[in-house]
Amino acid sequence: MSNAVCLVTGVGPEHGTGAEIAKRFSEGGYRVAMIARNAENLRTLAAKYDGARAYPCDVGDLEALAETIALIKAEMGAPEVIIHNALRATRGSILSMDPEDLERNFRVNATALLHLVRATIPEMLQAGKGAILVTGNTSAFRGKVNWGFFASTKAAQRILAESMAREFGPKGIHVAYFMIDAAIDTPRTRPVLAADKPDDFFAKPAAIAEEMFRVAHQDRSTWSFLVELRPFGEVW
Repeated sequence: MSNAVCLVTGVGPEHGTGAEIAKRFSEGGYRVAMIARNAENLRTLAAKYDGARAYPCDVGDLEALAETIALIKAEMGAPEVIIHNALRATRGSILSMDPEDLERNFRVNATALLHLVRATIPEMLQAGKGAILVTGNTSAFRGKVNWGFFASTKAAQRILAESMAREFGPKGIHVAYFMIDAAIDTPRTRPVLAADKPDDFFAKPAAIAEEMFRVAHQDRSTWSFLVELRPFGEVW
């Protein structure tokens, strides 16, 4: 895999989901193009992960995203694996939220995915192989109180990914959607959302990354699309 490129969006702090995904694919022999807004954090991770490079970019800025993808292709080559892990979430009452927040969420969660795929899939089709993996969650399947602006855009993301899977799967491109039914144990989320919970309550970012790596390399005779991940004690 020394010549293969994996592009990962939403690569946050070390030990978070995006960082663990980048680390796992680096360990698996990929050269990893890491995209996120925090340039300093990306440079820190790039120094630790073999073959990884930092590409600071806000994926919600679609012009900047297009320029960044073009730069990655020029410097590293066409990605064989695309992982859209970046997300934008705003929470609040439908009556009090700024409607512009819905548009901003949609741009990061769904429109950026479209632009990523349109910019990279021609080379995958030419090669007859590739993988597009999307990090999702239960919000893609239900609209809970105060989560409407986020859930609606994640649901759109899931349907977009499914359409991609149906269109490009027969052409050799594996598209999979990871529905993570859990609180993820990241440096950002645990202290805010569930600081008092035991370790078993959380999904481990490294375990999520391991499953993504496995799915990206499934045999063509048994491809997954919807991959549900949850802790063993999760009620569902």
